[in-house]
Amino acid sequence: MKIHRLVGAAALALSLAACGTSQPATETKSAESADTVLKVGVSPVPHAEILNYVKDNLAPAAGLKLEVVEFTDYVQPNVQLEEGQLTANYFQHKPYLDDFNSTKGTKLSFVTPVHLEPLGLYSKKITGVTALASGATVAVPNDATNLGRSLKLLADNGVITLKEGAGTAATERDVTGNPKNLQFKPLEAAQLPRSLEDVDAAVINGNYAIEAGLKPASQALVLEKTEANPYVNGLVVPAGHEKDANIVTLGKLLRDQKVKDFIKQKYAGSVIAAE
Repeated sequence: MKIHRLVGAAALALSLAACGTSQPATETKSAESADTVLKVGVSPVPHAEILNYVKDNLAPAAGLKLEVVEFTDYVQPNVQLEEGQLTANYFQHKPYLDDFNSTKGTKLSFVTPVHLEPLGLYSKKITGVTALASGATVAVPNDATNLGRSLKLLADNGVITLKEGAGTAATERDVTGNPKNLQFKPLEAAQLPRSLEDVDAAVINGNYAIEAGLKPASQALVLEKTEANPYVNGLVVPAGHEKDANIVTLGKLLRDQKVKDFIKQKYAGSVIAAE
């Protein structure tokens, strides 16, 4: 039976070709494109909220179908993207991606910046950074790029000093001045908001701060500056797929003025759209 079906199909194709009515390849491609669903891995806040805004308000008119897949950590969205379980992800900044590629051997590419979540220092025990007591415990992110970022935040605000040139790769070994003898407690970024019950202060990534009900623009003891900030979150895809038509379209939608207005209205300075 299988042989007969193949022959019948071949005969039909020849007949159509002879009549000049064979199906154009572009029509098949168009149909496939229409059925394509982009699975995008995101952190719940603000990434999922921003992407769902795009999904509901902009994607249909652009011919995109989006599936928003939420993750509560910074590892699995990259692992699953590398393994082909996702089309793209949107949760990280380029310094984190570069470090992940280097240490994990992945080949993922940053496509376009979307927004910045300023890193902040928070506390439930003090109301000002100068009130940090001698020997106070400060929780910080334990991944390499955000650890360096958090130490730089403290250094920029006169809490500690860092070795010259340490930059975003700074670790505790690069702390050259610690007049209050602060004790640093590295934790997974997602755990930092919960640590506020147990530590004197914590440097928390913007997305986890917002998700925990904190308001970076008004509640952070000190907040990261936005000027020339390299930690802008953006769209990431497997290397080689940066110019795929659907990815280019999604990148443009994420930077649309309507999305910028949504970010400004919803987050009131706690999340800032990329220029």
